[in-house]
Formats: sequence, C-alpha cells, structure tokens
Amino acid sequence: MTASLKLHRRTFLAMTLALAACKNRTHLIEITGFSMGTTYNVVAIDHDGTLDKPEIKEAIDAALADVTRKLSNWDNGSEIARFNAASGGATHTMSPELSRVMNASAHVHEASEGRFDTTIGGLIELWGFGAPGAATVPNSDAVAEAMEIAGHQNVLNLNGDHMAKRHAQAQIYLAGIGKGYGADYIGQVLEAFGLKDYMVEIGGDLYTAGLNPDGLAWQIGIEVPNPGDRTLAGVVGLSGMGLATSGDYRNYFEVDGQRFSHLIDPTTGYPVTHETASATVLADNAMLADAWSTAMLILGREKGLEVAAAQDIAVQFIERRPGVEQQAFKTYVSPRFEALTA
Repeated sequence: MTASLKLHRRTFLAMTLALAACKNRTHLIEITGFSMGTTYNVVAIDHDGTLDKPEIKEAIDAALADVTRKLSNWDNGSEIARFNAASGGATHTMSPELSRVMNASAHVHEASEGRFDTTIGGLIELWGFGAPGAATVPNSDAVAEAMEIAGHQNVLNLNGDHMAKRHAQAQIYLAGIGKGYGADYIGQVLEAFGLKDYMVEIGGDLYTAGLNPDGLAWQIGIEVPNPGDRTLAGVVGLSGMGLATSGDYRNYFEVDGQRFSHLIDPTTGYPVTHETASATVLADNAMLADAWSTAMLILGREKGLEVAAAQDIAVQFIERRPGVEQQAFKTYVSPRFEALTA
C-alpha cells in the first residue's frame, strides 16, 4: 500500500464553503455515501430538473461496488486480492479497470523515479502503518528483506492487460490510486445521465467538470497542513480536472524524540525526513492526481519541483519552516501549477 494520508473531510468542508453561497440551488443534486473505506460526496447540477436522485445514487453505488470488486485489498474475493494470493509465474489477464490503474501506476512509478510504488505493502506493514497495531522501528535486515519483494520492475511483469509476478511473494496495494480512480468512475456515471456540471470527491480525491451553480469553475480550498487549524492556504478553481492532496502530519509515531512519518520512501525502505508537510496535485483526472500527490510528498519539495518541471506536473508544496513555531509554513508551486491557477 503506498503510504498516503489524504486531507479529505476537512478539504471537502473547505470547498463547500463556496457552494453554500450559491444563489441558485433549485436543481442541485447532492449525494453522499460510504465506499472504499471512506466517504464520497457528489454535487451536480440538473439544469432541467428532470433527473431522479435515488436512481443516480443507485448507479453510483453500483459503480463503486464494481470498483471494489476489482481494486480492493480488503475484499478477499476482489481481483487484486486474488492476484496477490496466487503463486508467482502465472499470467493474469486484467480487467479493463485494473489494467488502467496498474499501467498508470507503472507510469507514475517510473516518472517519479520510483517514489510511487504499489508494491511496498510489506514495508508499510513492517513499519506498523498497515493493519492496526503498534508502530515500530524495524532493524536494517528486515528492511532489506522487505525491499527484495518491492519495486514494479523488480517484482512484476506488466505488459498491456497482462500481469505476472516476477517474485512469488509480490503484493500489490492500490490505496494510493484507487480512490482517485473511483472518483473518475463516478464522473462517468454522472455523464451517462447527461450531467455535465459536477464535482465528485472520495476520501479527499476530487474530479470536477463544467461549472458550479454560480457559473464559475468549482472553488476548491487547500488547507494549511496543521491538525489544529482550518486556515486555507489558498483556493483554486477547477473544471475538467482532478485534485488530490497528501499530507504527513496525522499519521506518524515518535521513538526517543525522533519522528517517523508514515511516508515510506520506496527507494530506501525508510520514512522520509524532509520538511514537506503536504503536496497538492492538479491533473487531467483524479486517478493521476491521487498517485502523483503521494509521489510528490515522498519526493519532498526540493526534488519534487525538479521532477514536476521535467514531467510538467502541477503541484503545490507546503513546507514547515525549520526553527520557526509549528504553525509557520511556506508554499512553493511548480510552473504548471502556477499557470493553471493564474
């Protein structure tokens, strides 16, 4: 499971501040639910006022159930769970959904210089950030052993819609990209009903299309990464794009005064140590925004801006200022992020 903590419920509350002020709510469809281990929220405009909200919710829930059957690591009967349980060597023909997610994962893995990796579940479990249990500092031998069965190129043979294990113990965890894909999938459902102006959010990963009820791009708030503060670091207008934010400030543990983040660098096997507290990515869809926000947070601001420039990624970093009180942060953006939000 790629380690990533989304700024979800509070981010959604921030972006709905603008929605609450909308003048025309006559044909506004608002749907909420629970899926993929978190909540989802949908806001859409039914311009004609003719659509049936329960029918749309039923279609959304059916679509998310289908995504779960393909991508969930917590459903023992899901497609990815069955692949993980299988022995090495056998070739698996992936469903179109899993193929899309796995090929996107492999692309981001390579483009991020290995920082996004769906095969490091063993490392996350080793550090105690997986299943409920006490976090711990493992010894170097255990880290090295877990590293042997991680890395897309090392443990997977991925070719189009076919996938096989190079290492029999290889495991794939899709928590760092699955919710983004789910948000995109809901968007397809809404468009099948003829809806063109909507916003979808699953666990903090968003996709937006068209305009909000005020005729503007959807206004999304990005919060300062401080658990005791709901101050906005900024607001971006989005239309036809995905957004995801990853942060490090809620999931960590301390031993003898040393802080260990849940963000495990797949290239080292150890938690990151930089001062970057959050990374927000804008992308063509929520799936890529989800994966890249994780990759960028693991890269950290300095290296992340280099990769963002090379890959034309729109990212905003919020970084702690060493030696300054905890509430002090500084924001950095890539050229693509600046261009999109100008």
